[in-house]
Amino acid sequence: MPYDTLDIAIGEDRVGFITLSRPAARNAMSTGMMEELRACFADFYVNPDAAACLVLTGAGAGFCAGADLKERKGMTDEVWRRQHAILEQMVRGLMDCPLPVIAAVNGPAIGGGMELALACDFIYAAQSARFALTEVTLGIIPGAAGTQNLPRAVGVRRAKEIVLTGAPFSADEALAWGMVNKVCPDDRLLAEARATALRIAANAPISVRQAKRALDKATELDRVSGYAFEIEAYNRTVVTEDRQEGINAFNEKRKPQYKGR
Repeated sequence: MPYDTLDIAIGEDRVGFITLSRPAARNAMSTGMMEELRACFADFYVNPDAAACLVLTGAGAGFCAGADLKERKGMTDEVWRRQHAILEQMVRGLMDCPLPVIAAVNGPAIGGGMELALACDFIYAAQSARFALTEVTLGIIPGAAGTQNLPRAVGVRRAKEIVLTGAPFSADEALAWGMVNKVCPDDRLLAEARATALRIAANAPISVRQAKRALDKATELDRVSGYAFEIEAYNRTVVTEDRQEGINAFNEKRKPQYKGR
């Protein structure tokens, strides 16, 4: 479906690019963008075969400046809560997306923008990218799962420093702390993210989705329960045609042709 604040492009290689497209506002999330992101990830949840891997990035020189504070000026408490409920549904939709989502952070990712990147499966960042969770400097706290996803990436002590100071940090610092997987030259960011997405897209789709589900449980369950979940996810792949194709292709020394079934 067409969007006003997002550009969606899915290639024949089944890699999808979702581009936040409000460059004049540094891709700040208006209510409309929140609604469209919610709808976008809901659609991929319902139609996971529409792509094999997704890359989330921003138009222009920035990734996302967070919520649109100009739109929020003068909002009543009730309207603020309603808007935030849309954001909450959007974040859950992103985290529940069955397809792997790579954040390609091409510039500043501030507040909710950084939380948006953290809600993805992993992050590639341009050298010029900058990050900050500035909510405490504005009288609120992170509300897009930042207090949950950041400690899982950098540890609780580092997360407390980031959140409680609101201080910005660089892509290289994010890499050293384990929040970012890779720092790329600015002009190579999307190519590097696409190359990784292509590697993921070349694998058996059901296996990728099941592996993602099992990995998501690693920090949520004790090890015994997590392993039980892994076996359930594993058994889902055993009965697929792709499992047979993978074994046959290996033995026949050829590239597998996966069909997602």
